Amino acid sequence: MIEPVYAPAPTRYDAMEYRRSGRSGVKLPVLSLGLWHNFGSYKPMQEIKAMAHFAFDKGVCHFDLANNYGPEFGTAEENFGLLMERSFRPYRDELFISTKAGWDMWPGPYGNWGSRKYLMASLDQSLKRMKLDYVDIFYSHRYDPETPLEETMQALVDAVHQGKALYAGLSRYPANKAREAYRYLAAHDVPCLLYQDRYNIIDRVPQEKGLIDLGAEYGSGFISFSPLQQGLLTGRYLNGIPADSRMARGTSLREDALTPTMLDALRGLADLAQQRGQSLAQMALSWLLNDPRVTSVIIGASSVAQLADNLKALEGTGFSAEELHRIEAISAPIQLLR
Repeated sequence: MIEPVYAPAPTRYDAMEYRRSGRSGVKLPVLSLGLWHNFGSYKPMQEIKAMAHFAFDKGVCHFDLANNYGPEFGTAEENFGLLMERSFRPYRDELFISTKAGWDMWPGPYGNWGSRKYLMASLDQSLKRMKLDYVDIFYSHRYDPETPLEETMQALVDAVHQGKALYAGLSRYPANKAREAYRYLAAHDVPCLLYQDRYNIIDRVPQEKGLIDLGAEYGSGFISFSPLQQGLLTGRYLNGIPADSRMARGTSLREDALTPTMLDALRGLADLAQQRGQSLAQMALSWLLNDPRVTSVIIGASSVAQLADNLKALEGTGFSAEELHRIEAISAPIQLLR
C-alpha cells in the first residue's frame, strides 16, 4: 500500500506560543520536541513518524537532536533524515533543527570532547545522516577542560561561516566558561543563540549558578531539557515502579532516586497539580513556561498520547503567588545540586 503524501495541518500555528530567543530574530515554540530517546533504532519508524507529524501539526517546529542520540549512536539523526525525505522536505524552511557534538561518538582520540577535528567531522556526519545542507543551530554539547576554549568556539564560528549551521549554541557549560564562550562568539560575530541545560522543579542548578541570567546578559535564549526529570515529575512513580519504566530498567533513572522524601514531595506536587486541573507533568511544564527567561522547553515522548498530554500544559501556564509558594515549599527538600 502506498502511503498518502503528508500534508501538515493548516491550523498548525494557531495554538502554539512562540518566544524570541534572547536578542536574536529567532522565535521558537515554547515546547520543542527532543529526539534523545524513543527516536532511535529501537523504535518502529511508523511510531516515530506519527509523533513527529503530530508535533508539527500542533506547531512544534523545533526538533532537538545530537550526534549520539538513539540508541544506537546516530540513529535518531538517521531516522530524522528519513522523515526529511518522506515528509518534511517541502517544509524545511518552517523547521528549526538542532544538533550537537561533545560526547562519546566513535572510537579513538578524535570521537569525543571539544576539539576542532571532532566538532567539524561530527557536524559533517550529522548533516549526512539527517539529509540536510545545514542545521539551524549547532551546539558544543559540553565544556572540554583539556581543549582550549578558543579552539572549540572557533569551530562553532567556522561552522556558521561555512553555512553548515545558521547559529551556534552552548550546552552544560560552567558559568565562568560560558561567560568566556559568550565573549568569544560575540567578538567573532556569531553570538550564542541558545544556552541549553537541564532545568526543572527539582533541578534548579542553572538558576542557582546564574546561568539563565548570564545568558540573558549576553543576549542568548535559554532552553531547558529533561523538564520532567526523567519521568520523576509525572505520576508514573507515585504508586510504585512500573516494570516497563526507565527506573525498572536502571537506564537513565536509578531506583535509589525514589526516596521517601522524594515520594512525599512528588505526591504533594501531584495534589497541587490536581487542584489546578492538571497532571503533575503538565504542571511541571507550565511551571517552566511561567518564567519569561525560558525560551523553550524540550519535551520527550514515547507516544502520540503522551505528546498530546504534554501539549496541554499550554492551557495552564499562569500561577497564583500562593501556588508558586507551595511549589517552592514542597520541592525544597528534593531540589538537586550539581
